[in-house]
Amino acid sequence: MKILTLIILLAAVLFSCQPQQKETASAETPQEQGGFPFVLPKEKPNREMSAAMERIYTDYEAPQPHNNELFSQFKYTELKGFDYNGHDGTISRRDPSKILYHNGKYYLWYTYRNTPTPPQGAEKCTDEIPSSDWDLAEIWYATSEDGFTWEEQGVAIKRPEKPIVGWRAVTTTDILEWEGKYYLYYQGFMEASGKRGDDCPVAVSWADSPDGPWTPYNKIVIPNGAEGEWDQYSIHDPYPLVHDGKIYIYYKSDIGEKPHLVRMQGLAIADNPLGPFKKHPLNPLITSGHETCLFPFRGGVAALVYKDGPEHNTIQYADDWVNFEIASITELMPYAAAPYVPDAFTNTKDGRGITWGMAHFINYNNNWNTFHSVLVRFDCDLSLDLHDPEMKEHRVQHTPAEFYRQGLSKKQLERIQKENINK
Repeated sequence: MKILTLIILLAAVLFSCQPQQKETASAETPQEQGGFPFVLPKEKPNREMSAAMERIYTDYEAPQPHNNELFSQFKYTELKGFDYNGHDGTISRRDPSKILYHNGKYYLWYTYRNTPTPPQGAEKCTDEIPSSDWDLAEIWYATSEDGFTWEEQGVAIKRPEKPIVGWRAVTTTDILEWEGKYYLYYQGFMEASGKRGDDCPVAVSWADSPDGPWTPYNKIVIPNGAEGEWDQYSIHDPYPLVHDGKIYIYYKSDIGEKPHLVRMQGLAIADNPLGPFKKHPLNPLITSGHETCLFPFRGGVAALVYKDGPEHNTIQYADDWVNFEIASITELMPYAAAPYVPDAFTNTKDGRGITWGMAHFINYNNNWNTFHSVLVRFDCDLSLDLHDPEMKEHRVQHTPAEFYRQGLSKKQLERIQKENINK
């Protein structure tokens, strides 16, 4: 009996030392589950999948772009009503604001430059000759009844007297409506762009009407970060929204140094339009983008992240207004997008999205000797209230001429020719 007991114990020990087959959640192994369905399931199937297949169910709103409310193509229309002096580079309009609807008209503010010459660079600029496309600029505004034909109304924010913030240029504005008053936030340059970099603080002016007159606050609203911090040199493109009863201003800064700098987006929050604004401790919140625009969407906020950085050409979403995830990847996104956001200032918890807005084309002539920008209208379907199948098409068809326009540079051709000779 003792021998039998010893044999049983020894067998148990040996069995426990053998490698055990790992249990899985499904009785089927990957080899036994069969091929993936021919018709893409709308809901995530109960099967083992590759990382790529997992992503289209976990990272995006829908596995196919045409069902994704945060996917769209973009269509562009030339505007009527703006004169550019024959596109000789002396007049430029760029960096539009969000569009405001008031008393039956759409209102738009933008950077306006009207100088004797096109930009000449930092070394050749004077008090009358601009260094850059936005140097010596002011903020003008226009109104429209249909969003296609605009009537320019003139200057909204003049350049103040030296040495007040913005005496060299006031640019890149955006609008806030708050408790019956209106606030324009903008960048104030105190030196020609390019001489010291684009180091310029955010200023603000307020008015009782979108038509002004505008009263300058004459104080810095959002200061640069401390030395060594990501936004130590610049606070650009202030973009206000109302959320949770507070003013949320998203902004851009340059992280790193040329030629390896990356534009990233941060957030500052205040209870009052004049501040004080407190920067969010998780800044930067978006790791890419240039003139990034945002809009309330459902209970969160969506962002058009165009140009610059590892996540450019994406539309992103943050349910908590802070932690952004990629919602879709698209193309031909609007440059410096400024949408019509009807619920930008309503403190909504059910953002409906956007269908159109303004943007700009820079270097309109593709000629550095006549460098200037023009305003343009874009349309899209990033709205819960619109279903436009054309906007949900998965790709844009480019002509061969557009591809050839992206040709090799002279330096690249010389390098290739040298490589061929040395083979």
